[in-house]
Amino acid sequence: MAIDLNPSALPQGIARYEDVVNSPKVINEQMGQQQFLTLFTAQLKMQNPLDPVKNEAFVAQLAQFSSLEANISMKESLDTMVTALGSDRVMASAALIGKSVSVPDAAVNIVGGAGGNGVINLPTGAAGIQVNVLNSAGAVVRELIYPAQPVGDFSLTWDGKDVEGNTVPDGAYRFTATGVVGGQSASIPVKAIAKVMAVRTNAADNSLLLEFENGKTLPLSEVNRIGM
Repeated sequence: MAIDLNPSALPQGIARYEDVVNSPKVINEQMGQQQFLTLFTAQLKMQNPLDPVKNEAFVAQLAQFSSLEANISMKESLDTMVTALGSDRVMASAALIGKSVSVPDAAVNIVGGAGGNGVINLPTGAAGIQVNVLNSAGAVVRELIYPAQPVGDFSLTWDGKDVEGNTVPDGAYRFTATGVVGGQSASIPVKAIAKVMAVRTNAADNSLLLEFENGKTLPLSEVNRIGM
């Protein structure tokens, strides 16, 4: 009778000798506290009585051991501190919920014709600005014309009405702007003023993210303007 030596025919939990020998070995190249202590103790046991380890070398090895132990303890303390600070940071940032923040390329959520606001940064000023208000379909519902503006942040306000003076339906609206900068017409980025709905931690780098209406998110590190 033939014997099937296929590994799949072996009972569960039993492996072939060749598989165990040829399996990749995991090598730990770092010496931990316990390994250091074992090596140090073995060295003391195996030293030559006629030529023992010098006192200076003995003290130096003890100092290395003490330094290793202190570093491990410090790392554990720092890990605990980082965890605690992360929780405190989230709790402190929760105070931003309900606040208005300027968000790049975000939409303003119009409810009951309340209107919306935005901010335009003008590093060199502008001879004139035209702001278009777009609905969710991308159609222009209102044009806002502003005169020359100086260097700095320019705050725009939209009353929530269309070009005919009618209150626009509830929904998400965006701002786009063009201006005369340096004698030439150019597109100008607009930051919409949106309310913070939630604060969460980014799993990738443990940074904080602010969540707004319509699913927009913004890292807390990029926030440069907060209002009521």
